[in-house]
Amino acid sequence: MDFATDPRLEVFREHRPLLFSIAYRMLGSAADAEDIVQEAYLRWLRADQAEVRSPKDFLAATVTRLAVDHLRSARVRREVYVGPWLPEPLMGVDQRDPIASAELAESLSTAFLVLLERLTPTQRAAYLLREVFGYEYSDIAGMLDTSEANCRQLVQRAKQGIASGRPRFNRDADAAQDLARRFLDACTTGDMDGLLALLANDAVAWADGGGKFAAARRPVLGAEHVARFLAAVVRKWRSAGEVRVDPVNGGLGLSHHTGGRLRGVITIDAAAGRVAQVFIVVNPDKLA
Repeated sequence: MDFATDPRLEVFREHRPLLFSIAYRMLGSAADAEDIVQEAYLRWLRADQAEVRSPKDFLAATVTRLAVDHLRSARVRREVYVGPWLPEPLMGVDQRDPIASAELAESLSTAFLVLLERLTPTQRAAYLLREVFGYEYSDIAGMLDTSEANCRQLVQRAKQGIASGRPRFNRDADAAQDLARRFLDACTTGDMDGLLALLANDAVAWADGGGKFAAARRPVLGAEHVARFLAAVVRKWRSAGEVRVDPVNGGLGLSHHTGGRLRGVITIDAAAGRVAQVFIVVNPDKLA
């Protein structure tokens, strides 16, 4: 059969943005998400089409189960990770991208993905499917091979685990973008007064070098310490290459490039009109 004209390929292409959206939010890694989506495609080709009532549900369930299994096997590696673990940045992804549309953009942010790390793999899957992608509990039960009652418990425990519910996704996106741009511009110019004016008093900065690149292995606490830390990082970046504001994970981030390669990314999380958290990824494995 010519797979270029195989109708199964067209069906898969139609649902691919959703599949990657689920996989990336589950895993926090674009590379791993791509692997999961590819495996789901192979299973789709091997499936008995006569027994598939809904291709979309079949593919989403396959990706979800594969992601849960992957998270379980990755749990040990996360526990021995050197320094803070942060998700892999999705460069060039703004709110026009299908995986970061207006209703999904906040769930793609670094801060939200970090919160999900507190959950078990099944809690994470149930919460995302229900609260982000809007699946019914009956559908989630089928995907996770469990009961509707258990799915409700998983979602409730997930909400308790991250101390956050649906309202997190309803903030003013334009105001958040404006704050991010002003803050990142202040980082770029080394404007200490500007940084301090935009940082919450209890701001925290996290840096992920994965033990492969020099980075703070403990969080930097307090507005003044965070401002000085950021100013030093960006000053070093500017002396070594290019620094610019780019779309990242459905919002804005600061990227560092040398020799045509991405070397570092900074993203932020805001609360009450101030920058509450700063995330710095310099692990080369996450910037390839």
